[in-house]
Amino acid sequence: MIARAGQTLGLEMEMAVARRDTGASHAVSGYFARLAAIKAMRDESPGLSQLAGRDVGVSVAAGESGLDNGFNLLETAFAPVSEREGGLAELGRRVRRELDDAQAALEAEGATVLNVSEHPACTLDPAWYASVQVPRPIYRELVGHREWLHRVGIDAKAQNSPCTSVDVRQAARALNVVLALAPASVAIFANSPLENGRETGFKENRLTVWDRMFRHSRYAGDHYLQRLPERPFADLGDYFRWMFGPETASRCLPLAFEDGYKSAVGVYLQGSPSLSRFIASEGWPGLRTDTGASVTVAPHGGHFEYSQFAHFLDARWRYRLASPPPLPALREAWRRPGGIEELYAGLGVVGYIEGRAPGACFADEQLVREAGQAVAATTVMAPSALQLGLMRNLDAAEDLMREWGWLRLRGLRAVAMRDALDDDAVCALARDTLAVAQASLDAGERRWLDYARYVVDSRSTGADRLLRLWRGHAADTRRLAAVCRARAVLPL
Repeated sequence: MIARAGQTLGLEMEMAVARRDTGASHAVSGYFARLAAIKAMRDESPGLSQLAGRDVGVSVAAGESGLDNGFNLLETAFAPVSEREGGLAELGRRVRRELDDAQAALEAEGATVLNVSEHPACTLDPAWYASVQVPRPIYRELVGHREWLHRVGIDAKAQNSPCTSVDVRQAARALNVVLALAPASVAIFANSPLENGRETGFKENRLTVWDRMFRHSRYAGDHYLQRLPERPFADLGDYFRWMFGPETASRCLPLAFEDGYKSAVGVYLQGSPSLSRFIASEGWPGLRTDTGASVTVAPHGGHFEYSQFAHFLDARWRYRLASPPPLPALREAWRRPGGIEELYAGLGVVGYIEGRAPGACFADEQLVREAGQAVAATTVMAPSALQLGLMRNLDAAEDLMREWGWLRLRGLRAVAMRDALDDDAVCALARDTLAVAQASLDAGERRWLDYARYVVDSRSTGADRLLRLWRGHAADTRRLAAVCRARAVLPL
């Protein structure tokens, strides 16, 4: 029996931080110690994590409060919440508590979380990047080796990533649906019309980051892996052939699988083969990332699981295996239609769809004034409700995908980034997508779509509201401060 999608729900919530007095982008200092103290008061037994001697995260049973790429961009990864625990409602309760905690911890340093998916007036220059970048070892590979322009995201480009569990046998279908209908999410949750203090011409400028970051990468495949392919994925084997195919170059591979994804000592494979070529080999020469010493790496089933983060589309299938796949079984399964699904089901796979299209949107004073507190209170959870609804009825969602057409939907993504709901076709797609999601949710879950419904009905996104504020303060000598005061997050 195939398990219903959304039996567990998670969320990766990113939050841009700004100074309350000036509105300038703010790198937190002392934040995590204060956050830990707040959580300790509730007997949550927080654990502090550090990198290079600096606090970078607080872990409790409910999840991990940390950082994305910079000290000016907070990120909370919530632990999965089951239907039995309350699903969307319980996850929403945890989100409110986390926002309360974050705002209380930031208050001591005169800072706040902003309702934006990109700070409106932050520089991208190398000096700022060097001063606020989180010192993760993986950035040595991405910036120093692969030559990504990583600093184009250092102005707190923030997303709201719903994580919805899915049976492995439905994973490719669910991924196709969330990818194809992503223009609707891009438009509904658009919230970044400004960059470096200027209007960009985009309602969701945040999503220009991937093209800009990879455009001049050392490996052309990196840019290839942020563009939607020309057809849907037939199954997970097809998905992995696209991700690890001959057009791509394998990422640095770990020496030890127990190391964390972003902290592992790794090996650069000489000649930059694709992962598929490496997996088919008996061994490959490479250089250690820490010492530069030559080593030969034998392929292992764990390399396949480790490399699942290699692309930057609007959704990923993320998973964890109870044990790594035996290499001969993996090679054989990858050749058969449905083979990966069958192999992984026998290996105790747990997987979910991570949505990456929705920009970070929160309740603020302006939204409460225009939409009311009840609607504003559903803002953060609306992307999770939308994704859950689509995945609950894949037949209806696939019908909608086919009606609009994969290639047309691929083209609408750029339109949604630029015009959001001002474009009639994008607005129609958003209405259709919302209707499918709403019909597939249980009666008690539908209220979490209130913010999305309000935005579509009014055709007024977070980006539109921010532009009205920005233009309304054009003559104000303290324009940024005034705008940011109105966009300070309210934990409703």
